[in-house]
Amino acid sequence: MIPQTLKKLIFELSKLPSIGERSAYRIAYHLLSKSQSDIKALSSAIIAASESLHWCSVCCGLTDRDVCDICLDAKRDAKQLCIVERPSDVFSLERSGAFRGLYHVLHGVWSPLRGVTPEQLTIGKLVARFDAERKLESDPLSTNVDEVILATSTTVEGDATALYIASELDHYGVSITRLAQGLPKGGELEYADDVTLGLSFEGRRKV
Repeated sequence: MIPQTLKKLIFELSKLPSIGERSAYRIAYHLLSKSQSDIKALSSAIIAASESLHWCSVCCGLTDRDVCDICLDAKRDAKQLCIVERPSDVFSLERSGAFRGLYHVLHGVWSPLRGVTPEQLTIGKLVARFDAERKLESDPLSTNVDEVILATSTTVEGDATALYIASELDHYGVSITRLAQGLPKGGELEYADDVTLGLSFEGRRKV
């Protein structure tokens, strides 16, 4: 008979992305083999991150300040704006070194079957960035974007989201490109290796 507290731990762990019941079992037993100080350090780190991290007011990425370091970095190429699904995609691209522009994080994709509409994503905030640029080009956080790079996953939902964004930004007169299919069809950005990400940027195409 499995103790109820262990069942509860396994159940909560199984809610994590890509974690099935068997993986949850292994993680649970691994955690229980650790010292109390290690477990407390992990739980404290999770709580601290949950309490201090929030969306950047510009790109909607994760930050512990109002505006993230990437948006404030004057050395970034403000003429390129890369649209990604999740904050983890930003971390993947930064690790690869393939991109030195700015980002916008959607926090999901358009998925009618799961009840996710474009209005539930940050597409409205994305459009507002372009509107604000037209009204106040002296704003230091204005993007002055020449190229929008759509880096959504190569799933049906990712493709539909990319096309929707392209239509929303079409009248702003920017070049809209899509990452090359160096990324496998159905693949997600955060699981791609650094070389594949680099080649995808080099081979991006207009939408």
